[in-house]
Amino acid sequence: MADTVTDVPVVNETFNGTAENGTAKIPATPEGMLVAYSSLVIMALIPIFFGAFRSVRYHKEQKESGEKPETMTRKDAAMFPIIASCTLFGIYVVFQLFSKEYINMLLAVYFFFLGVLALAHIASPILNPLIPPLFPNQEYHLIFTEGPADKKEEVVNWKFDRKDLLVIALAGIVGLWYLMKKHWIANNLFGLAFALNGVEFLSLNSISTGCILLGGLFIYDVFWVFGTNVMVTVAKSFEAPIKLVFPQDLLEKGLAANNFAMLGLGDIVIPGIFIALLLRFDISQKKESRVYFYASFIAYFLGLLLTIVIMHFFKHAQPALLYLVPACIGAPVLVALVRGEIKALFKYEDHPEEKKEEEKSEEKKEAAPAKKQSKKEK
Repeated sequence: MADTVTDVPVVNETFNGTAENGTAKIPATPEGMLVAYSSLVIMALIPIFFGAFRSVRYHKEQKESGEKPETMTRKDAAMFPIIASCTLFGIYVVFQLFSKEYINMLLAVYFFFLGVLALAHIASPILNPLIPPLFPNQEYHLIFTEGPADKKEEVVNWKFDRKDLLVIALAGIVGLWYLMKKHWIANNLFGLAFALNGVEFLSLNSISTGCILLGGLFIYDVFWVFGTNVMVTVAKSFEAPIKLVFPQDLLEKGLAANNFAMLGLGDIVIPGIFIALLLRFDISQKKESRVYFYASFIAYFLGLLLTIVIMHFFKHAQPALLYLVPACIGAPVLVALVRGEIKALFKYEDHPEEKKEEEKSEEKKEAAPAKKQSKKEK
């Protein structure tokens, strides 16, 4: 799984503008609030939509190259909420024990490098064609291995050219802007890049695995937002581009606005990788319609709107997965029931051969102790 997402907790304090002392800020105007929430919804939909289609291309390239895919197993999906809970609570304890300024300084440097690489990956296909043909391009191939010659393993195998280096330099300028100013636009550029890369590269192999993951994170989100103050405290203290923000006072203060609504990247990436899996299922059926993808995509959009409405009604931060998980799972299941394709939906796997090989290896491991025991008995 990509480091850009899994190295941090899935922080889901959603659509909650907070003042420095922790008290809720009142939006400047209804218009400003509408602009902020609409912008967050649009920014959430963009990486899911484009990331899903990029994931199709990525999986196709993997199969053509014979590269072994890294997919989340059912055991991984079941353990993920537990690991995320431990990470979240650990970060909470660290913030209680140490100075928030020093911790965020280290995080800023860490996310600077991750953000530059993530942004460069997204920007390369857009910027490369714009570079003039006269540009003195040259290709390079960086290989970094570990171990002795007979047991050598590749750690880095990166093919790039001078155009890629130019794009990385431009992304580095955004990174420096984020490091020096922590401006919300720079934060969002990094956040969108992380989200899009996450949806593209993170892989659920089957619908059942996705249901296990979403179900576990549904409980995780509800518990840490409603049951404790841990999620909200970490979200306020954690100054890193792991959330999208948009000012509610933009119309009054312009780019210097500071009354932010926010949406955690986990509320985008986790449903996004499930929606991307549904798009790959649609394509596997070799039909022109993308009914499962669009049904779940629209359901996600409606779930996000419901989150906003309920947040305003109760005046409290909401765990978005409480509304997004039933929407994202319920929509494709309902479509499958109507179309009589429920078995095909849950039998679908991105890489069935990989799963069969894993099952065979597990059976051999289980059979080995039994054989040893039977020999002893003889």
